[in-house]
Amino acid sequence: MRKISCVTFTLLLACFSAIAQTPDGKTAEQMYTNITALKGTPGDQLLPAMQFMAASLGVNCEFCHVTGKMDADDKGAKKTAREMIAMQNEINKTAFHGQRQVTCVTCHRGAARPVIVPAVLESDAAPKPPAPMAAPAGAAPAADAILEKFVTAVGGADALRKASTRVMTGKILSGGSESPVEVTTKAPNKRVTVTRMGGTSSYTAFDGATGWMGNAGRPAREMSAAESAASGLDAEFALGLRLKELYPQLRRGRPEDVNGAMCEVLNGTAPGKPVVRLYFVQDSGLLVRMVRYAESPLGRNPTQIDYADYRDAGGVRVPYRWTLSRPNGRFTIQIDEVKANVPVDDAKFVKPSGDVK
Repeated sequence: MRKISCVTFTLLLACFSAIAQTPDGKTAEQMYTNITALKGTPGDQLLPAMQFMAASLGVNCEFCHVTGKMDADDKGAKKTAREMIAMQNEINKTAFHGQRQVTCVTCHRGAARPVIVPAVLESDAAPKPPAPMAAPAGAAPAADAILEKFVTAVGGADALRKASTRVMTGKILSGGSESPVEVTTKAPNKRVTVTRMGGTSSYTAFDGATGWMGNAGRPAREMSAAESAASGLDAEFALGLRLKELYPQLRRGRPEDVNGAMCEVLNGTAPGKPVVRLYFVQDSGLLVRMVRYAESPLGRNPTQIDYADYRDAGGVRVPYRWTLSRPNGRFTIQIDEVKANVPVDDAKFVKPSGDVK
């Protein structure tokens, strides 16, 4: 499988952003030129659709596009992609009553060409059967019990309610390099992350209502509705106390293994919020993984966050290490120091009216 370049996606985003910073309800064809198969798609959903296709095929943007001329039809792969989108839509319409059950990844599985021939046996050994799922001991815990155990594990409801801010400093690890990072959070749901690379600072923030991002010396960009909803979930200061409010229909899933630890799984859906799966270790009750899904016209783009290295920070246990993984890349944030319950001005989270300082 070809490694997908994060730089390529960054360049593609820059190309789209240069055309329009805010969709304002416009469709893809109103914002961009030469849109055919995805006509009627909301403008801010075009890039997620491109990311979904690239990840499904294990390719880069230039597999279909001409660098610097994204609207050109010079490459045959672009024509084929349009035909495949039409085929996918027709299959889902006729065979699955309009429900999206077939996507690019159904056939491609990370390869530019779908596999159409079964693989031959490469060993005389008998195929290993899948391990049976262990039945949980005793009665299965309800969603409320799983959440209660998580809240207790991180210090209890009273400690969570007393906590107000955290200023965390450390490093971001990506592609074998590391850079300084500062993450500032404030209850109930404000957060700004500042990463410093090569003398330039980049910002990703949620001000309690909407998200924004940008680089120093340039105007900040307001996030799309989907990006903002995901950023808002990440910004939750005391997730254990607010999860039932955010996802009233929270349901228990089947237990799953995460890195050798059996976990209870909670699934959440709610209007205007990303579909989410949360994994809590059965023994400790701690949250070790969250997977949220961003909808695109072609399928769901997953983002997985793994939490580790829980330590005390002002009376509440928080992860000092988290790894964010997407189909097109991943990075890890390792926190070295946390200052808890220090004064933080709300202005720190507000999108600048001019260039980011």
